[in-house]
Amino acid sequence: MTLSETSLTADRARYWLERWDRQQEFYMPDREERFAVLGDVLAELVPREDPLIVDLGVGPGSLSTRLLARFPAARVVGVDADPLLLGLADLAYGSARFRTVTADLRQRGWYEALELDRAPDAFVSTTALHWMNRLPLRDLLGVCGETLAPGGVFVNGDHLYEGAAGPQLDTLNRALTKRRAARAGVVRDEDWAAWWQAVEAAPELADLVAERAGGFAHEVTDRPSVHDYLAFLREAGFAEAGTVWQVGDDRIVAGIR
Repeated sequence: MTLSETSLTADRARYWLERWDRQQEFYMPDREERFAVLGDVLAELVPREDPLIVDLGVGPGSLSTRLLARFPAARVVGVDADPLLLGLADLAYGSARFRTVTADLRQRGWYEALELDRAPDAFVSTTALHWMNRLPLRDLLGVCGETLAPGGVFVNGDHLYEGAAGPQLDTLNRALTKRRAARAGVVRDEDWAAWWQAVEAAPELADLVAERAGGFAHEVTDRPSVHDYLAFLREAGFAEAGTVWQVGDDRIVAGIR
């Protein structure tokens, strides 16, 4: 094992984030298309060439780095509660255009912790808000509606379900996602659990693993449906809210301020 493999450098951080992307693709065979469509929404609806974007549940920065590449004058502030994923994102992507903030989106005060210099033009998220229960999500979207710049947007890509309104549709949509992965030839060399097991065994990540221990936990007991998302967005003052893209159970919902 070389020195670079036992010390956490920017290159090693990118190595772990590339592995993250690969394991995520099994669950979302159209993941890159989802990123592209989310960027399309911003390109269509956000008038500024230098938008200020808040990435909710930024994790390892997968969405943020793609938006920064697509919009060269944009700035992204990412917020998350996982110190390990934030540590990797900071080391791999940290710059004058990208910074992260540690905060729990389920708790009051997360927006103030961002210390923004102006109202954001967009709140975005991918594969993150599914760990929120209905009431915290409602509060979160309320804050987004209150703080967005005029004409701002909320855009979220995730596995979103019909819930009680369509259990057979949810079963069908999950099956369609699996069939899409099979057609795309996506191979599961490493899944989500295996990635975390590898991370916990990596010597260069020992400090971040220790920082993460006993911290943020995913406990969803009242999962919101896609209908909840749209209702909460309208309640938060968004003039329009709807699904703008879907493949199986993978959807993008948008709220237009």
